[in-house]
Amino acid sequence: MNIIHAIILGVVEGITEFLPISSTGHMILAAKLLGLQETDFLKTFEIFIQLGAILAVVFLYFRRLLTSKDTIKKVIVAFIPTAILGLLLHGFVKKYLLASPLIVSISLIVGGVLIIWFEKWNAKKQAPLNISKGEDLNIGYVQAVQVGLYQSIAMIPGVSRSAATIIGGQLSGISRVEIVEFSFLLAIPTMFAASALDLYKGVGEIGRNEVVLLAVGFFTAFIVAFLAIKSFLSYIRNHNFVGFAVYRIIVGILFLSLLYWFGF
Repeated sequence: MNIIHAIILGVVEGITEFLPISSTGHMILAAKLLGLQETDFLKTFEIFIQLGAILAVVFLYFRRLLTSKDTIKKVIVAFIPTAILGLLLHGFVKKYLLASPLIVSISLIVGGVLIIWFEKWNAKKQAPLNISKGEDLNIGYVQAVQVGLYQSIAMIPGVSRSAATIIGGQLSGISRVEIVEFSFLLAIPTMFAASALDLYKGVGEIGRNEVVLLAVGFFTAFIVAFLAIKSFLSYIRNHNFVGFAVYRIIVGILFLSLLYWFGF
């Protein structure tokens, strides 16, 4: 991997982290297109640069993080299921699932079909988003736990964390307006913990040049994610997720075809 690769993957992460299309899945597929070998460092890189995207959330939601203690408590409660399952399954996910374009492709297709089904089932006019005004979100603690369990499904590459939490939250009775914002906030402890755990277990294997690559990917992801979040929030004021679902299905089928015909 070189700096150009780090920038490209940082851009992919920044664009896809908060869209319902799976950032991890796209980075795995992008790495394949770039001809990068599936090394332990590449897997660590793919996890670590998500922190850059999460930093963008901290900047955008700084006021809420300072003023809404109730919301912070519910974010922590929602994080607990993911933390427990993440600790238990971290080794398995990193060793087997993060190295499988086949799993990513299938997850993209299945997820796309499920999103289309959900949007048709849930078809109704959504209220406009009201972002970062510091009010407590109308989410119960049981609902927060349910969202955390839905988020855990996203440990499977190709399953979007944002899609899992937003759709799961609505199935749990949370309004679309509130679950979108809650999903962004929940990403902060989730991605921070995933990155910290991975770095802790592999820090001795990271050299000086690799630190530079991590830094480049991190800051690229931060800048791109900062712009992407605002664009995403503007988009979903008047649109549902069907367009993202169709995109997921097309990309999944494309890579399944490449795997079948060329052993990609």
